Amino acid sequence: MENLKEFMLLFRYPPSNEQPTPVQLLEMHRHWGEFIGTIAMQGKLVSTHQLGFEGKKIHSNQTIEEGQLVAEGQTMGGNMVLRAESIEVASELAKRCPILMMGGTVEVRTVIPMN
Repeated sequence: MENLKEFMLLFRYPPSNEQPTPVQLLEMHRHWGEFIGTIAMQGKLVSTHQLGFEGKKIHSNQTIEEGQLVAEGQTMGGNMVLRAESIEVASELAKRCPILMMGGTVEVRTVIPMN
């Protein structure tokens, strides 16, 4: 597994006031567990984070606004950093992401180390 690069998957989804049922929640957790577990079993998982619903936006003029950023009808739900041979391989892994079943998107980005 030499020459692997790191990529960040950014998970976005359309916000909704509808609450999933307990059965839907269990099913979503199962799908996410399978998705993350498959990547982890391949030794490619670096980290993953689910974002909470509380947030603040700080603007360039130093004002603070409550809430999450919604752009293009979607909000950020979380991220994952993984190792892959190329952005194409990372994108193929991202095609299995459960957020896509919810009408969301996955953005795959290269990660540039901060030295």
